[in-house]
Amino acid sequence: MSLKLAVGSYDPAAFFVRREVTDMSSEEHVTRKSRTLIHAGTIIDYYQDEMLLPNGNTEIWDFVKHRKGAACIVPITKDGKILLVRQFRPALERYTWEIPAGQKDSVGEDPLQCAKRELREETGYDSDHIEKLLSLQSTVAFCNEAIDVYLAKDIYPVGTQQLDDAEAIDCKLWEIEDVLALIDSGKMEDGKTIAGILAALRRI
Repeated sequence: MSLKLAVGSYDPAAFFVRREVTDMSSEEHVTRKSRTLIHAGTIIDYYQDEMLLPNGNTEIWDFVKHRKGAACIVPITKDGKILLVRQFRPALERYTWEIPAGQKDSVGEDPLQCAKRELREETGYDSDHIEKLLSLQSTVAFCNEAIDVYLAKDIYPVGTQQLDDAEAIDCKLWEIEDVLALIDSGKMEDGKTIAGILAALRRI
């Protein structure tokens, strides 16, 4: 693996070093004056916010509230293969390769239990070695969906998929090099999947 910065070269080993960083600024430039519910959905709610800008003007911003949050998991076999799922995404109007993921059953559900359930239901695999990788916000510009990302090591099959009636999901084991090629080529587009896989490579 070769990693380079815009200026000079970068030691690839540095990619795998975990560092502590601090927020560079806490200064606020915009504030919300009001929030109006436009539509209440089954999973998300759509609002319009009246925002006060630094120049004193106001502007309407769209905001999508995710009701429950979600979890996803990077499944890796003992011999280093990554298990991905393929499913149709209506928003993109095409199939995508992703890591297993799903929304929590409730706001208070333990995201670890959610991740384990999605792994079992979508793939028919399980793991005795699961650890948290990171938490992320999927679309910071206009949505508050929070996703907890986990790593499942040494996965093993325990049965068949347990899919909902509306789900049609294929599974495939991939070599790590091939997954990275998907990312590099732009053929893998799902943000949580890319973030999860790159984070997992620092732990295995």
